[in-house]
Amino acid sequence: MDRLFSSESVTEGHPDKVCDYIADSILDAALEKDKDSRIACEVTCATGLCVVLGEFNTKTDFIDVQKIARDTIKEIGYTDPTLGFDYRTCAVLNCINEQSPDIAIGVENSVEARSSDSVHPYDRAGAGDQGMMFGYATRETDELMPMPIVLAHKLTRALTAARKSDELDFLRPDGKAMVALKYENGAPVGVKTVVVSAQHSESVSDKKLRDGITECVIKRSISKDFLKGAEILINPTGRFVIGGPAGDTGVTGRKIIVDTYGGAIAHGGGAFSGKDPSKVDRSASYYARYVCKNVVAAGLCDKLLLQVGYAIGKARPVSLFVDSYGTGDDERILAVINKVFDFRPAALTDKLGLKNPIYRRTTNYGHFGKPDLPWEQLDSVELVKSEY
Repeated sequence: MDRLFSSESVTEGHPDKVCDYIADSILDAALEKDKDSRIACEVTCATGLCVVLGEFNTKTDFIDVQKIARDTIKEIGYTDPTLGFDYRTCAVLNCINEQSPDIAIGVENSVEARSSDSVHPYDRAGAGDQGMMFGYATRETDELMPMPIVLAHKLTRALTAARKSDELDFLRPDGKAMVALKYENGAPVGVKTVVVSAQHSESVSDKKLRDGITECVIKRSISKDFLKGAEILINPTGRFVIGGPAGDTGVTGRKIIVDTYGGAIAHGGGAFSGKDPSKVDRSASYYARYVCKNVVAAGLCDKLLLQVGYAIGKARPVSLFVDSYGTGDDERILAVINKVFDFRPAALTDKLGLKNPIYRRTTNYGHFGKPDLPWEQLDSVELVKSEY
């Protein structure tokens, strides 16, 4: 069946992503000094203001929240006070508290551990939250990701590259992009519409802006064949001078669809940034992606959705569900997954090395599809094949 499907991405200067990046930078700082840190960091920012909130449980003597926040804001590119938000002059408020002992009990002493005198070490750590997490992989792209979100991320990466290199020196940090893709018989065949909204200097002309983004961003991100006949919309409102936290309040965790699969599949609702791996809405989502990618790469199906459900304080998941959309044998795939992969939080954390300070690398342009991240590795393909 022919259809259209859209996905969007945002730049690192988008106000919500500013908050995500600060939160993950603080998380990495804690993990660098104490790999067992329990961090749930939330950030909000607005005109001239950045507020860091959350619950921390760490042996780290001191986390310099002020310096981390300002350095991160500077790195993103908010260095000009006339933008209404910059790293030197914004107020940074630290409102961090200790983690609730009720949560810590379940994480450190799971339901399984409390019900038996002798349990496997992986059974001792319970999930840090309840909820449903989803993983996905598809053969649409080399990354085994849906093509609309891959193209949208390419556009926002290109926007940032053109700004930071001064090739398009009129660009400012905030921006977003969306791609509407045409599908025929389930396969992507071309772009219907590209939308790019980019913050810019007040002095740049509309023509210079549109020409620059068309040539240096859109044409470099999407192939000529895929762009043929596409509608291109650049700053559809006409102007985008006021942006970033001065134009819209930012909050951690509001870009969960940008962070994952661009809306191609269901989402459990849990955000990622600022959370240590005991929070399964982050770590289990990463592991579910790892499982799906290895299963699809092993040739068991062409695309795969995996849902895993957890109860807070319980080590073993309460449910696993798969859907290969008719491209594989779901019952056999689920049996292989149960045999090969271990979804207990401590097990998946060890497997993916999630206690390492790797989270700043995940924040921008999607948490999935980046080849250097642990959950993107195809090191279980042969094992999956052998068990099928």
